[in-house]
Amino acid sequence: MTGIAFLHTAQVHEPTFAGLMSSLAPDIPVCHIVDDSLLSDAMAAGEVTEDVRHRIGERLRQAAGRDVGLIICTCSTIGGVAETLDGALGIPVMRIDRAMAERAVELGPRIVVAACIESTIAPTTDLLAQVAGESGRRMTVTTLVIDGAWDKFLAGDLDGYHAAIADGLRDAAGEADVIVLAQASMAPAAERCNGLGTDILSSPELGVRRAVAMVVGGGERK
Repeated sequence: MTGIAFLHTAQVHEPTFAGLMSSLAPDIPVCHIVDDSLLSDAMAAGEVTEDVRHRIGERLRQAAGRDVGLIICTCSTIGGVAETLDGALGIPVMRIDRAMAERAVELGPRIVVAACIESTIAPTTDLLAQVAGESGRRMTVTTLVIDGAWDKFLAGDLDGYHAAIADGLRDAAGEADVIVLAQASMAPAAERCNGLGTDILSSPELGVRRAVAMVVGGGERK
């Protein structure tokens, strides 16, 4: 069966997505490529530079050489750029947050985009605007950057990271019909926010389900 390759910008994502694939589609072969410099360099520059774009292409070509039928970029900051490069590879490239964005636009119109690093805000809001435009739906987007949380992630304090996110989400819940977690690493925080009365969407499971459907059914990305 055709496999799926994951491009990550943090090693911590590999077990998360390996676990989802094992649960949802254990028969589909999987490989993982990790390059944390893609995110760190984009963050340092405040954008995805031409150099970072070139290196994203190199990593995608590396993944395409693993005999796979689909590549998933799990980083929101570089995911949009990764998607634009699929035409040169001969196989589709999907950003992990596309399925989440489509669901958020359905649940809107008041959407809060929550993130722990600034670099994920613009790519996520741009994707939401694209999806809303394609579907003819209206939406209003506000953003929430949770200060201090990313430092905990970098220090390896994942429990503190998710606790800080959950605190921020509780404060934002009354302002939204749906909250979008802009980074895949934020997903476990949603489990700490039961009973808020606001839908909280994260990208990993929604994205993997979409990817599996594409590989099994030969479907399109959108």
